[in-house]
Amino acid sequence: MSATIRTTDPVTGQPLAEYEAWDTGRVEAAVERAPAAARAWARVPVNERATRVGHLATILREHKETLTHLAVSEMGKPIGEAEGEVGKSALTAEYYAEHGPGILADERVDIDGAEAWVAHEPVGLVLAVMPWNFPVWQVMRFAIPTLVAGNGVLLKHASNVTGSALALQDLFVEAGLPEHLVTALVIADSDVPDVTARLIEDDRVAAVTLTGSNRAGAAVGSAAGRAAKKSVLELGGSDAFMVLDDADVEVAAAAAVKARFTNSGQSCVCAKRFIVAAPVADAFTAAFVAAVEALRIGDPRARGTRIGPLARDDLRAAIQRQVEESVAAGARLLTGGKPLPGDGYFYQPTVLGDTGPGLPAFDEETFGPLAAIAVARDDEDAVRLANATPYGLGLSIWTADPSRGVALARRVTSGAAFVNAIVASDPRLPFGGTKRSGYGRELAASGIREFTNTRTYWVTA
Repeated sequence: MSATIRTTDPVTGQPLAEYEAWDTGRVEAAVERAPAAARAWARVPVNERATRVGHLATILREHKETLTHLAVSEMGKPIGEAEGEVGKSALTAEYYAEHGPGILADERVDIDGAEAWVAHEPVGLVLAVMPWNFPVWQVMRFAIPTLVAGNGVLLKHASNVTGSALALQDLFVEAGLPEHLVTALVIADSDVPDVTARLIEDDRVAAVTLTGSNRAGAAVGSAAGRAAKKSVLELGGSDAFMVLDDADVEVAAAAAVKARFTNSGQSCVCAKRFIVAAPVADAFTAAFVAAVEALRIGDPRARGTRIGPLARDDLRAAIQRQVEESVAAGARLLTGGKPLPGDGYFYQPTVLGDTGPGLPAFDEETFGPLAAIAVARDDEDAVRLANATPYGLGLSIWTADPSRGVALARRVTSGAAFVNAIVASDPRLPFGGTKRSGYGRELAASGIREFTNTRTYWVTA
């Protein structure tokens, strides 16, 4: 268990940096230090914990340039979106600094002859297995509420954003949190399954959360189940974007481009299947394709770039397979459909028409700049198509009648439903999925309480 981790610039395909992967002894030393830091942190009053985490907002903003550079360099995120990640993380720190103590406050229960209340107490050390596609936000979305709740964090970030992981670890200390309370584990990809399984079994680890693939989620969820430990899984997504026959087509098409191609299409919670009512299908498709073809592809460091490279070449190959197999099965290629020549891992923004159940672009999670359009005969058919997926993360419905949109949303299984808006995460609202998109919630009150012991107190004189 010893190797070198190499990060790569997806713009050029050239190496960025090398990191020595930790061996068993170094992992053990880190895990040995973490529980004491977590126990000491749990004894800090919640108001003080919240204040210190709130200071993280200032630190994040001070280091915005460094964190942005790392995200752009390590995974190719367009610079404006990388800056947005840092800003959103800072706002989340401020949200929990203000509201965390109130959410975690004891809840009194009226019982004759007794004083009773419900407390939300820290569970201890939480293992977090995080993905590369939002290298700052994914970590902060979990870590900020978890730390305010009084827990410690073992962070296993994706290897291709190792620089981001180590930078974030340092920022927590700079913000005034104790050393070893948040520890970034530097683990070679080949060692991750064994190390993760061993840590979940370790009595010093209280719980685990993962954002990633269904395969990784199944492994982590199974290991947590065997160890009888709490787990939260945020897995894949294939969100439906439904355009009803009364929708403003131009508005919906503009929103659809933003919803699909944010982060160059590399997001679990972004629109992927565009289910359009037959009467407006031609108009929507024309507007959507025209807007997709106008997207600027190129260096993510340039301010006008909307589509950067995919983070890895294997991801580009996966998109190419999905396009080719879908077209062979009857889909129509409306634009794009090929890797861009030259250095780096660029892929043309692609739209497929005439899709539906049975085609890879519709059935599978597509993690890149690929959109699938399916035409619905009526509302009933739109609901059928939206539900024709093993995933259930987000849903977006566009209509002139919001009450109609809400009524249809209630018939589609998802963790979130947005009417006349793009699906997004917000610290004020819980975030998570259903079906194969996982379980548990992050953000809002639900997220800060996920890794607490909801404890009953009953006291009689």
